[in-house]
Amino acid sequence: MFNRTIHSKILNLRLALNSYPILSEKIRQRMRQELFVRGIIAPNVFEEEVELKAIESQKLEGLTEPLFQEPEEIWLKRLARVRDNLTDFYFAYNLPQTLFEEIVESSVNENRNGQPRKVILTINPELTPWNLLFAQAEKYAAYPPELYENVKHHLMSIVVVLIKGLVSDHLAFIHIARKFITIFDLREIRAHRIGRGKIGGKAAGMLLAYNILDRPEPDDEIDLSSYIGLPETHFLGSDVYYNFKDINNFEQFSSQKYLTREEIEREYPRILEAYLSGKFPKDITDKLRELLEDIGDAPMIVRSSSLLEDNFGSSFAGKYESYFLPNQGTIEENLAALIEAIIKIYASVLTPDALFYRQIHGLDDYDERMAILIQKVQGNRYGKYFFSYIAGVGFSRNPFIWNNKLRREDGFLRIVLGLGTRAVDRVSRDYPRMIGLSHPLIRPEKTSRDIIRYSQQFIDAIDLEEGGIETIPVSEVLSSEFPGFQYIASVDEGDYVKPVFSLVSQIPSENLVLTFDNLLKNTDFAKIMKTILKKLERHYERPVDIEFTVELIPGYPKPSFKIYLLQCRPLSNRDWDPNIVVPQNIPRPDQIFSSTHIVPQGIVEKIKYIIYVNPERYIQTHNNSLRLELARTIGRLNKKLEGEVFILMGPGRWGSSNSDLGVKISYADIYNTSMLIEIAIPRNGANPELSYGTHFFQDLVETNIYPLALFPESSETVFNKPFFDQAPNQLALLLPQDSDLADYVKVINVPKVSQGRLLRVVMSANHSQALAYLYQYDS
Repeated sequence: MFNRTIHSKILNLRLALNSYPILSEKIRQRMRQELFVRGIIAPNVFEEEVELKAIESQKLEGLTEPLFQEPEEIWLKRLARVRDNLTDFYFAYNLPQTLFEEIVESSVNENRNGQPRKVILTINPELTPWNLLFAQAEKYAAYPPELYENVKHHLMSIVVVLIKGLVSDHLAFIHIARKFITIFDLREIRAHRIGRGKIGGKAAGMLLAYNILDRPEPDDEIDLSSYIGLPETHFLGSDVYYNFKDINNFEQFSSQKYLTREEIEREYPRILEAYLSGKFPKDITDKLRELLEDIGDAPMIVRSSSLLEDNFGSSFAGKYESYFLPNQGTIEENLAALIEAIIKIYASVLTPDALFYRQIHGLDDYDERMAILIQKVQGNRYGKYFFSYIAGVGFSRNPFIWNNKLRREDGFLRIVLGLGTRAVDRVSRDYPRMIGLSHPLIRPEKTSRDIIRYSQQFIDAIDLEEGGIETIPVSEVLSSEFPGFQYIASVDEGDYVKPVFSLVSQIPSENLVLTFDNLLKNTDFAKIMKTILKKLERHYERPVDIEFTVELIPGYPKPSFKIYLLQCRPLSNRDWDPNIVVPQNIPRPDQIFSSTHIVPQGIVEKIKYIIYVNPERYIQTHNNSLRLELARTIGRLNKKLEGEVFILMGPGRWGSSNSDLGVKISYADIYNTSMLIEIAIPRNGANPELSYGTHFFQDLVETNIYPLALFPESSETVFNKPFFDQAPNQLALLLPQDSDLADYVKVINVPKVSQGRLLRVVMSANHSQALAYLYQYDS
């Protein structure tokens, strides 16, 4: 029955075309254009099939050596007839008869009237219903080249209106997006959207980045179109957030953003409890149930996509929640978990960190609207676990130069085996692989011992049997049987680390170290990622960062990859003066500290105060209540010293969720500081890691806070301990209520201890040197 229907459609097309012996060529050109612009088949794929079927027809006609037996003019005629046949087949199979009739009518009218006249847009796109806009825009997009030139500005007008209504109304985004997002992209977004409203900033950035990368350009080092992809994605429109608040009377919480931080922190637990007990709109619940039936048992991630998120200059990195869902229960169990995740993301709009971030960036007067992304997790099942082969974050500008051969403009990656949580968040006891893309094999670590010590030890994975996210040792999944292990692992030989050279011999799991060396040395991965980041920065006209996962595609002599884009954010474009030189003639007593380890680029001057958390005293105390109070004190000092130039210095990782590793502050506690300096005090033979490329690091980049790591025990660096030990403590003067913490927190008034001088920190990434020294400031 099916074949008879298609054959009937093809026959009807050909009978109709026979009535236009001259115009049929032009009509078929338009039919092919429809096939191409609607994505039914790519032009190059179509032509390849034409050639293959033409060769087959030669063989059927008895030609054994067609290159010699058939003249070129006959071959071209054969190609033309095969091309027409394929055009008729694909059109009849995929598109309606009514569209064919429109093409015929348009071609006849043009033939009757000569050259196409100027087309006037007779509708106001801002006021026209979307169904009419989509229909008109798709009609324009299908026009042949000679007519398209007369309507392309009308098409752009419609596309811009639909981008503003469906995706984002930020002008900086629209200025770029209108060049890359087509009417057919917008139709796909609309088809995958549940509810009304925009799809939010995170979704917008992901889709724009994909469309930029999918279009080949002469400046690209390689054609990226075959290497990039998007995970299967569905959108919950931002208006659903309003519906949820309306039916539960949650508008009462809208003014939370104008409370003090203390009031916001006190109120939030009650708000979260209220949200979780709220009702979800029934019509949306029914559509989510249908979505789960279509997705099946594939693991999912539910992600925030607020309208302010990933905006130019304010990314909200890490401020809103995301939730992985195993999706292994019954439909109703999975639906309950999905709705709970969505509600938790809605509630995260009112978290203290999110609201304070908005206040700092002058966004508290905007009405935050939260859309949701629901995506299949990219990866594979390994035993009872599901995770990605590689996940990571990439920066188009390398924020740290640990070797003078590295070029900042070639970009930087943090990659891990498993879910990307360990690449984008600060985690304890573990390290991602850091890659400077100009020279991927130059590592920050200098010895084999350090390579092993600072390698990834744990994997985040979805436990498909128990449910939830589990952190498991690398050795539990990485072995010689693991697909593609030779590209991500090296072998610990005791005194040195060597690549995997042979797949024949079995290597004990405990001897495998995640280095990613063969991935960077023997595949095109680094070149692909560098091209991706450069291209995105070129079109955004500012640095960007991306999150991604990687699928390994086996091949010979080397594998290929599919890079799945998860998001793309424009970054703050901190000025980069390449001519900064660290002075070499500063008297030793005036040198306060120095660093030679992963130094940023810049100068901080006129520093009046140093807030110094004593590393030894902090490490010695195991009182978590005391440690939390120290963090609150830092927050109070940050507020007290607003308007002054000061820097923060303390042990280990600032902002770590584990107070054993450093002071557990948030961005809201440190946003006024000019520098955040992490003093690496070795414990158990290991130094703590700075937050290169994490969400916490993103906050520092956006607000021009310079991060710096100090290694006081290193013979290559200066740490003027007498200066810190002997300087009077101004804590009691600034915060009398915190005077009992003076043994742990010292506030140094630099001019008072240095005869009126101030502190300057000069940082040269190109030379991997930083020096803080006292100087006389002449106002």
